[in-house]
Amino acid sequence: MDRKRLSLFCGHFGSGKTNIAVNYAEMLRSEGLDVVIADLDIVNPYFRTKDSEDELKAKGIDVLTLPYANTNVDLPVVPKEAYGLFTDKSRHSVLDIGGDDRGAYVLGMFRPYILGENDFDMFYVVNFYRYLTRTPELALEVMREIEQACGIKFTSVINNSNLGKETTREDITFTAPLAGELCELAGLPMAFTAAAENIAGDGDFALHLQKSY
Repeated sequence: MDRKRLSLFCGHFGSGKTNIAVNYAEMLRSEGLDVVIADLDIVNPYFRTKDSEDELKAKGIDVLTLPYANTNVDLPVVPKEAYGLFTDKSRHSVLDIGGDDRGAYVLGMFRPYILGENDFDMFYVVNFYRYLTRTPELALEVMREIEQACGIKFTSVINNSNLGKETTREDITFTAPLAGELCELAGLPMAFTAAAENIAGDGDFALHLQKSY
């Protein structure tokens, strides 16, 4: 996979995008890249990049979080340091964006920087076991709502269908045709299928799960 300087992870609430963003940042760092991960999620204060802050920093990954991470305050406050994600082109930036269209409004604030540089991947993370994305058609509807809110088009799809710690290999395999149909409907390639390390198959992006997952 070609590594873009900006990696944006979006998806509906419960898609697991935060866990993927954390693992992706760690992968980039393991390849010797200078990496910063930013938590720009104003929607969900419970499953946050900040939960893995100590682990990430120990691996040499800088972490940027909103002032209200891990609280019940839900305000679209973006620190001025966030603009460095786009102006400092010497490092790779991984962005965890809030679920659904409301969270994507924050990303829209940086649209001119992202589109101007044009060196980004915008991954749509989908979990077909979540109520509002149970079918390819419903998942596509959420995708289009996010795109409209932020003004940026997705570049690929990540199938992260899971049932939490109860997920089996069969649960993931079952959703493969759904993910394929979503890609066909959206006209996008499949970036990868993500799965916990203990059930990941050949070619899957193997995840170690956050403590709050």
